[in-house]
Amino acid sequence: MLPFEQNGYRSKVLVFGAGNFGSCLADHLGDSSHTIYMWSRSENLVRHFNKHHRNPEFLQDHQFSEYIQAIGPEFPSKEIITEVDVLLFALPTEGVRETLTALKPRLDEAKLPLFIFVNKGIEIGTRALTLEIIADTCGPDIAKVATFISGPSFAKEIIERQPTSVSVASLSESHATKASQLFHQPWFRCYTGGDPIGVELAGALKNVYAIAAGISDGLGFMNNTRAMLITRGLGEMTRIGAAYGASPLTFLTLAGVGDLFLTCSSPTSRNYTVGYRLGKGEKLDYIVESLGSVAEGVTTAKGLKEMVDDLDVSAPIATGIYEVLYEGQNVEEKVNSLLRLPPIRELDLPNQTGKPVQKLLIKLGLAE
Repeated sequence: MLPFEQNGYRSKVLVFGAGNFGSCLADHLGDSSHTIYMWSRSENLVRHFNKHHRNPEFLQDHQFSEYIQAIGPEFPSKEIITEVDVLLFALPTEGVRETLTALKPRLDEAKLPLFIFVNKGIEIGTRALTLEIIADTCGPDIAKVATFISGPSFAKEIIERQPTSVSVASLSESHATKASQLFHQPWFRCYTGGDPIGVELAGALKNVYAIAAGISDGLGFMNNTRAMLITRGLGEMTRIGAAYGASPLTFLTLAGVGDLFLTCSSPTSRNYTVGYRLGKGEKLDYIVESLGSVAEGVTTAKGLKEMVDDLDVSAPIATGIYEVLYEGQNVEEKVNSLLRLPPIRELDLPNQTGKPVQKLLIKLGLAE
C-alpha cells in the first residue's frame, strides 16, 4: 500500500517535465495538497516558477499551486528520488529512454515509487512502446507495474478544472488502482484497465488520424466527412491494435475513441492544425517550423507505416497520411484515391494477432 492510500497522508510526487501537460498535472495534484517537485531542464523556468508560481513558457496566465516546487536543470538527486512516493513522466516519448537510464542508478530497489507515464508516441528508430523502453532501462519488474494515463485531456481545460475523464492502465491492477486514487477528483475522473499496450497504441495512433481530420477540414469538407474519418480511423486503430496484441475493446475507451474524437475535432490540437494547414496548401516543412510545438503525429506516421507493413493489416488512411508527409503525394489526389477505393466489410479484425505483444510479454517474464 502506498502512503497516499492512507487517510490524511499527502503524497510526494516528482514530475519529469514542465511543459503543458506536466505543468497542468502538477497543478492538479498540488491543488489536492500533494507535495510536488516539477523537474525542468530550463534554469530560467525553474527560477521564474519558484519566484512567481507561474510557468514562463507554458500556461502563462495560470497561477500555480503553492505546493509545487520547480527543480533543475540538474537531474534530480538520489535523495529526492528516494524521498518521493510517485514518479510522473510527462516527457516526449523520445526523451523517456534517456531519462530512465539516468534514473535507474538513483532508485532504491527496496522502496520503489509508483511509476506513471502520460507520454503518447512510438520511439523513432526502435518503434518501441514506452512499456518496452521501461523494460530495457529499468528492468521487467518495474515495467510490469508501470501505469499509463491517457484520454481526452487538453492541458488548458484541466487547469481550468473543466470536468475531464481518463483511462488508467497497468499490467498490475493494484498499481492502476493506486494511480487512479492519486489523481481522482470530481473534475478529473479516472477509470482503470489492464491493457496498457492498447492504451499506449491508441494514444500514439490517434495523432495520425487527427492530421487526416485536419486535412479534411482544410479542404473544405464538412461534418459528414469528419465523422466518416473519425469512425474509419477508429476502425483502423482497432485493427492495428488487435494485430499487435492489444484488446479491441481498449479502443472503445476514453484512451481510444475519447481521445481520438477530441484530437480530430478541435482546432487547438497541434496534429489537427498540421493537417488543416496541409489541406490549405502549405508545405510540411514550413508548418513544422512555424508551429512552435511538437506535433507527434508527424513522426508517429513514419513508425506507424512500418508497423502496418510488418503486421500486414489494411490501414489506407494511415498509409495515405504517410504518403502525403514523406513521399510528396498531393493532398487532393490522395483524398480522391481514398474515396475511390472499393467497398469492403465494415467490421473486420485480423486473423493473425498478438506477435509483438507476445515478444514483449516474454521480455517481461510473463510468457514463454
